[in-house]
Amino acid sequence: MHNPREVYAKRLLERREAAEAIRRIDERWGTLGLWSVSAAAVAFLLILLGKLTPVWLLPPIAAAVAFQILHGRCAARRRPLEFGIRFCEDGLARVEDRWIGKGREGLEFLDPEHPYAADLDLFGRGSLYERLCTTRTRPGEKTLAGWLLAPASPPDIRARQEAVAELRDRFDLREELALLAEDTRTAVNPDELSRWAAEPPGLPRGLRVWAWTVSIVVGVALFLGVKFFALALFLVLLTSWATKPRVARVAELAQRAERELDVLSKVLLRLEREPFASPKLAATRESLRGAAAAVGRLVRIVELLQSARNELVMAILGLFLWRLHVAYALEGWRAKHGASIPGWLEAAGEVDALGALAGYAWERPEDPLPEVVDAGPVYEGEGLGHPLLPERTCVRNDVRLGKAPAVLVVSGSNMSGKSTLLRTVGANAVLAMAGAPVRAKKLRMSILAVGATIRVQDSLQLGTSRFFAEVKRLKQLMDLAKGPRPLLFFLEELLSGTNSHDRQKGAEILVRTFVESGATGLVTTHDLSLAAVADALGERALNVHFDDRIVDGKLVFDYVLKPGPVKGSNALELMRAVGLPV
Repeated sequence: MHNPREVYAKRLLERREAAEAIRRIDERWGTLGLWSVSAAAVAFLLILLGKLTPVWLLPPIAAAVAFQILHGRCAARRRPLEFGIRFCEDGLARVEDRWIGKGREGLEFLDPEHPYAADLDLFGRGSLYERLCTTRTRPGEKTLAGWLLAPASPPDIRARQEAVAELRDRFDLREELALLAEDTRTAVNPDELSRWAAEPPGLPRGLRVWAWTVSIVVGVALFLGVKFFALALFLVLLTSWATKPRVARVAELAQRAERELDVLSKVLLRLEREPFASPKLAATRESLRGAAAAVGRLVRIVELLQSARNELVMAILGLFLWRLHVAYALEGWRAKHGASIPGWLEAAGEVDALGALAGYAWERPEDPLPEVVDAGPVYEGEGLGHPLLPERTCVRNDVRLGKAPAVLVVSGSNMSGKSTLLRTVGANAVLAMAGAPVRAKKLRMSILAVGATIRVQDSLQLGTSRFFAEVKRLKQLMDLAKGPRPLLFFLEELLSGTNSHDRQKGAEILVRTFVESGATGLVTTHDLSLAAVADALGERALNVHFDDRIVDGKLVFDYVLKPGPVKGSNALELMRAVGLPV
């Protein structure tokens, strides 16, 4: 098994040494270039004084040009090395758990009404998305977020797992694709490209016949004399005036699209050339076949449009309605390939997202890909740990859920690890159903709809209490439980906003309703009376707990899950620890 830290450190050292060697060479070229320019200045001064002939300017000028060319080549060689340095530095930060605040948080994908995104820390600073997201394209970012927000089907998950396993060890390919896509995140706007591709034709078809007729008339008029040419010129001016706004709009939109697609085409071309064995990657490559060549044709058409910027050339080509003909060529390209653009973007985004999961898998070689089964509900995790916790502080536990037990009632004192357990089980479920490795020794699970009440809170703006917000979320989870997939629920301090009698009775009814609908999950509480909920459900529920102990006057937690309900509480000890007179 490879050591990610050692590989990153070794490659980082190699790239730094190579970049430094090129920098030293470039520094020499710069010094020689400066001397060449100085020599040219001296020669020019001596020529003015009549001491030398002008021919003496040629050697220093030629040398200065040569050294400038060599400088440009050094810069081109340094760019991939400098990117490689950043690539390895970022990788080292991730494997050394220094990644928080350095990546993309994905807050634009966070919906407050989503049944688990906020509860399981999917987005934001220090989130699962920030840890996973090494994508370089906007479609890749969007695709990865979508995979975290909704479970895939078992065949799709297995296909992603095969692709991740294939890309995992292709370190050089992932780095090369990241380099090629370096500019796409800022340069490519997928929504704008898709809108441009779907726009109705900007020029009427019949006008194209008229444009060719006028161009032919101009060509003939050049040989027939001034009178005929004056008539042809009038037709040209009239046509140009009538079509100028439409041609300008077609040209502007096409040039913007060309700039974006030209950046993306480098990634598309690289993917077209790569042999893939996994069916998903092979199918994606086939869907991109010809994409780079098509974009190349668009680039050439736009270059034709830009070639008429010189005033003299524009005047000559304008006689033959050059811009109008090129605009029709652009519209023809869009009619032929525009419908394919969303597919190209989606395919590039999928490979980008798969590359992010593969990079995560490579950086965590001890994390396995889970086994996904068709029948459920099943969740059997051995040695589960939270994927966002450093390995040195991560305490692992076994969790088994299904039809019996369908519910674990987790009791324990404050800060003992109850909430972390819920997030551990939930985050690994999300990773598994996205096609990613999980932080566990082993995980076997079916496809489950996930819902949680971990971060439910009141809202001053909406005028809702925490209890009302929790009730609304519970209704949302009830609706999910009626769907085609069994529900995996995470209920923290269930109904804590009401009195003990109503809380115990309501909690028992809610948990029983969830279980009878085929759902499975965990309920946490530090209220010992709620431990009776498990007793009421018989073999379908199980009491487990976290405990603590006092060592030298301090509370100590081991975060190890134990059978049965908790026996005591640490609330008074915690209050005393902060200086309250209790």
